[in-house]
Formats: sequence, structure tokens, C-alpha cells
Amino acid sequence: MANILDDLPPRAALAEIARDFHARGWMAGTAGNLSARADDEHFWITASGKPKGRLDELDFLLVRVKDGEVVERVRPENKPSAETAIHRVLYARFPEARACLHGHIVEAALVAERAKKDATGLRLPAIEMIKGFDIWQQNPKVDLPLFANHLDVAKIAADIDKRFKKSKPAVTALMVRAHGPTVWGASLQDAYNRFEILEYLLRYLAQARARRG
Repeated sequence: MANILDDLPPRAALAEIARDFHARGWMAGTAGNLSARADDEHFWITASGKPKGRLDELDFLLVRVKDGEVVERVRPENKPSAETAIHRVLYARFPEARACLHGHIVEAALVAERAKKDATGLRLPAIEMIKGFDIWQQNPKVDLPLFANHLDVAKIAADIDKRFKKSKPAVTALMVRAHGPTVWGASLQDAYNRFEILEYLLRYLAQARARRG
């Protein structure tokens, strides 16, 4: 039996995730964005400026992976999320990705802030929960890709594409400094589960570092 999120139409599932993330404080106000493939060539993504705790199935746009062209607006006034370029890069780079979720987590921002200025990754704690990313080694050394934040989101997307073209990340996730994590998965439920796992790992890391002072 499919998991509940995968039983729903993509836009209904994304609206459900948005309400859940908003309630957890991961998508305050209009922050964050969510997407899911409609087919191999297109994906639905949240419209810009919409309160994430009140999304419905009309608050999405259909975007073409190849060039980022908006091919369907359910509401004429809908504009694509600013992070559409990042979602497009991830779908183009990873054909197996079927959903992509981006939120804003306090602990994630704090951990990234404490990383060295030239750091390109955050070492994730080698605890049981890392298995949620299919990491099965004993005491694994796994880095979450870390990227600089830019006002021009297209620059962030280009940085992601350039790095991932050279090497595939160890986890299906990344972090942008002073911004937030993005997680993708083989299904909506998979992406949702992995986002929860990453939040746990980063919260653990933030609390462990706070205890050390």
C-alpha cells in the first residue's frame, strides 16, 4: 500500500505538507517552497508570496524542467517561487527525484552560521537517524552540502548545479547559509521523511554544540 502522501494528487499532498511544516515552525509566513513532479518533464511548485499554513491546490504553478518555463497557472496572478531555479536544477540533475521540499529551520541556520567561512559541508552526526538517508556504514562520515546565500537565487542554483555536476552528494539534501535546507526524494513521502530526518540531525547537532559551548 502506498503511503498517505503518495495516495494524494501532488498538489493536494504539497498543500498538506505546507500546513504541517507551517505548524512546526519550518515555513513561517510565506517562507519556503515545495514541489513535486507532474511527469518527467514538468513539476508543480508553490506560488510566491502565499501563506504556507493556508495553501490549497490552486496555489501552484506547472513549470518545465528543461527551461523553467511556466506552462500552467491555476490562478492568473500566481508567480513562481523565487527558488524555482533551485528545484529545476535538482530535477534536471537527479531524474529519480520526484519531490523537493525547502523550509526554514532555526537550528539549521544556527549550525550553518557556526561553520567556517570557507566550509562547503556540514558534518552530520553519526547517529542512528542518519539511516533515514540510506547511510548504513558504521560511524559514517557524511557531509551535508553547504552553499553560500545570494540575493540572486539563480546564482545559488548555478553553484548547486556546478558542484553536483562534479560529484553526487552523499545525502539527498543541501543547506544554504542564513537560509535553509532543501531535501529531495524518490516520492513525496520519501522527501517528507527525509526532511524530518534532516531536521532531527541538525537539531541534534545544534544542541550538541550548544552543550560544548
